[in-house]
Order: sequence, then structure tokens, then C-alpha cells
Amino acid sequence: MKRREVLGLLAVTGALVALPDSGEAARGRAASTLLETGGALHRSLWQVYALSDSKQVVFPAVRAQLDVMAKGLAETRTAVDRSRLCRMTADLYQLVGELFFDANRYTDAAQCYTLAANAAHAGGDHDLWACAMTRHAYVELYARRAHAAQPLLAAAFRIARRGDDALSTRHWVAAVLAQAHAAVGDLDACNRALDEAEKVQALDGAHSHNGGWLRFDGSRLAEERGACYLQLGRPDLAEEALAVALAQPLSLRRRAAVLSDLAVLGAHRRDIDQVVYYAEQALGLADRSDSGFIGKKLDVLRGRLAPLMSDDRVSTLDHRIAALPRTA
Repeated sequence: MKRREVLGLLAVTGALVALPDSGEAARGRAASTLLETGGALHRSLWQVYALSDSKQVVFPAVRAQLDVMAKGLAETRTAVDRSRLCRMTADLYQLVGELFFDANRYTDAAQCYTLAANAAHAGGDHDLWACAMTRHAYVELYARRAHAAQPLLAAAFRIARRGDDALSTRHWVAAVLAQAHAAVGDLDACNRALDEAEKVQALDGAHSHNGGWLRFDGSRLAEERGACYLQLGRPDLAEEALAVALAQPLSLRRRAAVLSDLAVLGAHRRDIDQVVYYAEQALGLADRSDSGFIGKKLDVLRGRLAPLMSDDRVSTLDHRIAALPRTA
């Protein structure tokens, strides 16, 4: 029921974003409240999302804010107010998309990101628009449709170049583009994209991101580089990057992703001890978070276990991964 309600609101909100302002002077109560407090509330929702082991705990508060957002858009009267509310809508629906993405509901996430992109365009914010497009590309990557992700990322990069040069948007787009190149086996293009993403280090870290819809600060580059090299079949390059990543402070979900990649690296080398060591830790984090995203990462490992299944420890891992929930 909650999912259906959200998708119904998405349709209503999309229509409201597309409608022009009425030109009337009066402003409704919901619109006034959003314009006064909505920005701070959305920042706090992103903070709760980022700090929570189980991402779904933020859903009730987000769900309530979706109602307020729709009412505010229906009440907006001026072009200036409408532009601000469209930007808030793009912000909020990127967060909703993240919740669906974590639950492996990729089609629902893509719908949210599409609305977010349209709302950001209507609100005149190129960085917000590019981030929504990049999140949509993530959906295609994790659904193993890298060729579908590439045009989304090419468009996102063009949009980001019209944004704020002080923000890390275009560098984040490059980091995700590296994953798309890795997925199709293009090492040279992957390295060029990673080098472009590394340029984020030259930005002022205190002002290059906002901790909400734009969180890319370069701290993820080691794990992303390792994941790319692993996908490209270059364990020699992947190991060093993943070791650097694991030594950093990581959120539960990011740590689980790195641990899963290290277990895949062990499977590539037929090193059962390494597989078991890292997979056990990743499974423990999966149990704590109920994250479909972590389950998806461990599915990649499971696909590499067949040559090692004669070992009882590996067959036990296979059964445990198979038993993980795939949607949150």
C-alpha cells in the first residue's frame, strides 16, 4: 500500500510540476510552510538517511513530506515560488528514489529520478538536474544495462557543465561513467573517467557538495576504482584500491560493498579463506541493514562461487546469500 501511494503521488506531483504558475498573488498555507522550512527539513532527512544502517527507517517521514510537497505545488501562485518548490521536489524525489533503489525496486526508483530531473529542469538548477540523471544511470548499471546508462551519463555531464563549477557534480558523473565503461570492458575509457573524477580533490571540500542530493567529495574514489578494476578482470589493480578503501571510515552499506568486492577477488584467485573471511563480514552487515543493495552485491559473489562449491564453507555461504531478502 505504501508503495502504491507513493507512485500515485508521483503521478500527481509530475502533473503539478508540468503546469505553469497561475499568476495569482495569494499563497496557500502548505506552500508558505514549505518555502519557510522545507529546505532545512529535506537536509535533515538526507542526514538521517546517510547515518541509518537500515535506510528504510526514513521512509515514514519522507512519505509524509511527499503529501506536503504535492499540496504546496498545488497552491503555488508565482513563478518565483514555483521555481523554488520545483527544486525542493527534485531534492525530495531523489531521496525517494534512493529508498526504492536500496530496496532493489529499480523501476520505481527510475520513475522517481525521472520526476526529479523534470522538476530540477523546471526549477532551473542544472546541478540538481544532472544528479537526478546520474542516479537514473545507476539504476541501469545495477540492472546490468550499461549501454543504457551511457547516454544518460553523457547527458548528465553536458548538463553539469552548465552548473556551478565550485560543485563536484561533474566529477561524480565522471566516477559513475567509469563504472559504465568498466561494465563494457573498456579499460582506457574507464581510466580516463576516473582521472576526471579525481579532479574533485582540487575543489574546496567544504563547499563542493551539500551532504544531501550531492554527496560526492572524492572519499569514494578508492572503492569505486577497485570495483571498476575488478569488473574489468584486473585483480592486480583492484586489490590495492580496495585495501585503501577498507582502511577508510565507511558507512555500513559502503563497507559491505567493499567487503563483497574483496570476497569476489578471493574467488577470482580460488582463495577460499579470503572468500569466507570477507563474505562472512559482508553477510553480518547485510543482516543488520536489511538492504537489498547489499544483497545484490553478494549475488555477484554468489555467481563466482561455482568452482569452489566442493568446500563446505563455500556451499554454506551460497545458501546464506540465497536466503537474503532481495527487497526491503
